[in-house]
Amino acid sequence: MMTGYALATLSLDGTAQAVAVRDGRALPLAPLGLANDLLALIDRWDETRAVIGRIDEAAWQAAPPLDEAAVLAPYRPRQVFCTGANYRKHVIGLIMGDPAMRTAEHDAMTPEQLRAHAEQVMDEKAANATPFCFLKLPSCVVGPNDDVILPRNVAKPDWELELGVVIGKRCHHVTPQQAMDHVAGFAVVNDVTARELIFRRDGSAIGPDWLSGKSFPTFLPFGPLIVPKEAVADPYALNIRLSVNGKVYQDESTADMMISIERQIAYLSERVILQPGDLLCTGSPYGNGSAFGVFLQPGDRMEGSITGLGTQRNRCVAEDAS
Repeated sequence: MMTGYALATLSLDGTAQAVAVRDGRALPLAPLGLANDLLALIDRWDETRAVIGRIDEAAWQAAPPLDEAAVLAPYRPRQVFCTGANYRKHVIGLIMGDPAMRTAEHDAMTPEQLRAHAEQVMDEKAANATPFCFLKLPSCVVGPNDDVILPRNVAKPDWELELGVVIGKRCHHVTPQQAMDHVAGFAVVNDVTARELIFRRDGSAIGPDWLSGKSFPTFLPFGPLIVPKEAVADPYALNIRLSVNGKVYQDESTADMMISIERQIAYLSERVILQPGDLLCTGSPYGNGSAFGVFLQPGDRMEGSITGLGTQRNRCVAEDAS
């Protein structure tokens, strides 16, 4: 059950405005004395929450209806971290479905051996492993209704709808038990991936090439909402659903996540300083194109939603050759 408000950035009268959203209404925050920028609001998260908490009912009722077409990306994060291979069913599907996702050790295995190997590795990871985290450039971010540009040098662009975690407080050397105290809220993210570029096979690779695989422009639709953590009863009981041209591919639960949000934050905080507004993409559940041998094409339309966090609608377009 989700209650309360969410935050969004809207294009109103040609300018970006930070708003609080409740019951289908969008209340501009600048007239309340708050910053007109969601990143600045997250920088002062406790103050932001206190001011919004004092909004009276008459102000909410007078707020204009939310125009979903006007919703922009909430803000551009300072840092974007992604946790890879974090849903059991997803990773097994990738390895079984796409040869580009396999390493040399997999090449000699039969399909039965490959599946058994993948299942064993996933079970061990869920029990004992630390997260596998990588960086994605903040310049990838686009809004929940923006076009996703398919690069002309990418043959297998793929979708990965995920639960995004927004950091709300500076975070360094925290335990898993302390981690949620540093979270502001949750959002929908789509970690679009150039699938065939992750594992290089040109003899010069020393590991996965995450820059080539993940960081093309527009490869991170973000939003539409930032929902405060207090309004999400259980982040491990959310449905993640994505369709392409009306056909549903991802329809899974965050319950299949192997390494928890708390463990991911603790791991990152031992290596970097997490700042307010940093974005953590917590991993993709099963249903990526790789599992089906289907990849994004110009003209495709993705629609992705997570329980209570809103819906993204992104059209795919070819990169302009000029």
